[in-house]
Amino acid sequence: MTLKQAPAIPSHTGGAVIMQTAEARPPLPPFTLETAIQKVRAAEDGWNSRHPGQVSLAYSAQSRWRNRSEFVVGREQIVSFLQRKWARELDYRLIKELWAFQDNRIAVRFAYEWHDDAGNWYRSFGNENWEFDAHGLMTVRHACINDLPIREEDRKYHWPLGRRPDGHPGLTDLGF
Repeated sequence: MTLKQAPAIPSHTGGAVIMQTAEARPPLPPFTLETAIQKVRAAEDGWNSRHPGQVSLAYSAQSRWRNRSEFVVGREQIVSFLQRKWARELDYRLIKELWAFQDNRIAVRFAYEWHDDAGNWYRSFGNENWEFDAHGLMTVRHACINDLPIREEDRKYHWPLGRRPDGHPGLTDLGF
């Protein structure tokens, strides 16, 4: 996904006004069914890359997250969170699916498979509520996640690490 330059936005710090350049991250709100699906797939692709710095660019500089019981604010904390996550959740593969959308908000459901350093496999199921600014950057992310231990032979996600292939079944197709 290409970043487009958006107009500069004034940022007030103490008495000074600093002009910050915002990056646009299309598709932009308000979302249609088509653009909401595109936004969800772009998020899935980003997370499947497992590159914390790159992934963080989809979020506003002061994005607020609740992920399980952890609260994260800003890109620096997002990068740290994702580095810890992917150091623990090995061979991570994710599928996201649009649940609902309206204006600048999207709700998704997701499932991902991973294993720990002892070789124990899990399928983690969850829901996320997202809110976006006018530039298409996510400003709020609330995630609820449950981990289900699975046997390695019960895994459903076998594509090479990285982007899920276009022909691979989604959550509904897999019965999740």
